[in-house]
Amino acid sequence: MKYLSTRDKTLHLSAAEAIKMGLSRDGGLFTPERFPSLTEEEIRSLCPMTYQQRAALVMGKFLDDFTAEELESFAASAYSEEKFDTPAVAPLRQVGGSTWCLELWHGPTSAFKDMALQMLPLLLSASLRKTGEDKTACILVATSGDTGKAAMEGFADVPQTKIMVFYPRDGVSEIQKLQMVTQEGENVGVCAVQGNFDDAQTGVKRIFSDGEIREELERRGCFLSSANSINWGRILPQVVYYVSAYCDLMKEGAVAFGDRVNVCVPTGNFGNILACYYAKKMGVPLGKLICASNRNDVLTDFIRTGVYDRNRPFHTTMSPSMDILISSNLERMLFELSGGDDQLVRGYMDQLSRTGRYEIGAGMKEKLQEIFYGGFASEEDTSAAITALYADGYLIDPHTAVAAKVLADYRTETGDEAPAIFASTASPYKFCDSVLSAIGEKPVSDSVERIAQLEAVSGVKAPRRLAELKGKQPRFDGVTEKEKMEDIVLNFLR
Repeated sequence: MKYLSTRDKTLHLSAAEAIKMGLSRDGGLFTPERFPSLTEEEIRSLCPMTYQQRAALVMGKFLDDFTAEELESFAASAYSEEKFDTPAVAPLRQVGGSTWCLELWHGPTSAFKDMALQMLPLLLSASLRKTGEDKTACILVATSGDTGKAAMEGFADVPQTKIMVFYPRDGVSEIQKLQMVTQEGENVGVCAVQGNFDDAQTGVKRIFSDGEIREELERRGCFLSSANSINWGRILPQVVYYVSAYCDLMKEGAVAFGDRVNVCVPTGNFGNILACYYAKKMGVPLGKLICASNRNDVLTDFIRTGVYDRNRPFHTTMSPSMDILISSNLERMLFELSGGDDQLVRGYMDQLSRTGRYEIGAGMKEKLQEIFYGGFASEEDTSAAITALYADGYLIDPHTAVAAKVLADYRTETGDEAPAIFASTASPYKFCDSVLSAIGEKPVSDSVERIAQLEAVSGVKAPRRLAELKGKQPRFDGVTEKEKMEDIVLNFLR
């Protein structure tokens, strides 16, 4: 299996090389040259397996330069009982007659990013060995809240790596910030950016494409790689939990093989729902893929009109991990929709860089709308969804609430009452202030004390590691202008 750049499909890299590099030097994203299929027999065989076994087998379809034994070992380590608070790893919670919530936040940082970022360091370390790389991998991360902590947790003190995380200064929750700035590990660094997530993400991409910086780092014995979902090693582990969710529904007798299941995913950077599309492409009987946005509804408009236009107001919302106007992983979907037309994709990305917009052709738009439905939730909608599900005995965070609301809108608009899953991407305890307000409580002033407050009010136990934030002292307090992110990276790597 070789991997191509979305902007130059003449480039052919092994899986190990693609994971090591993270982002192609032409600015493109690596994507498989073909997608392996899962037959009905294979999907049935996955049903009685553990999550770890499912992960090793699904990833093995794409990683032919890794042995089955390696992948089984990685999965056992990444999704161990020590790291995840449930043996199911990514359990389904039924919240209605034909509706299930896929809980993706039972890992060490209480966010769905753990599902990939407990695996990626193992894949990257192995990739360094397989490619004979002796330089230190500098992992650059732009985060809208959860990726940064999850990446640092995964890469902390991993040999031959250093990791630098940039987050928007006023664009993450207090708990998310505290998780990052108290991170332990001798090889980690954190810095706030004066701007929003798009500014941080654009800055990281700019550093990757800067030849002078690459040459300087090479002189220092380093090279750049990524833990953002632009790295194939981030996307692939996310494919697993959609395969696993369908297997769990079959195992429970909720569906028979071939029954279509719709999936609603709250997304900003398009990576999580892209992984769902890849599971569907492999042969998992998934129906409509419902893309749920908050007030930053650039993806909703794109799916409905075929026009991607980031020239719009940026909203800071109660679901900050989705406060994004430049959805990087959409580039991989454009490559799919265009039939692998790398020059067309490159043209769209050039237009986006120059003008902030592009428009796809009628044929691509038709394909897009066959696969996806786009919808968004206002702040009021989000709070109302938290309130409604809490009244039914289920506590959710704002990102999950966005998905619940958009799924309901989809059903109302289309009349499609097929079985459906909506993804829950973070523990409600990461956003205590918004959740407490939505369920009719006045949050206390201290962000960490709100964890105990929500636990007392709801009767739902807080994740252990979030409760342990109380009393932890920040290690990092750096702030930079977006134009000076390069200086932060070079200083970090001295």
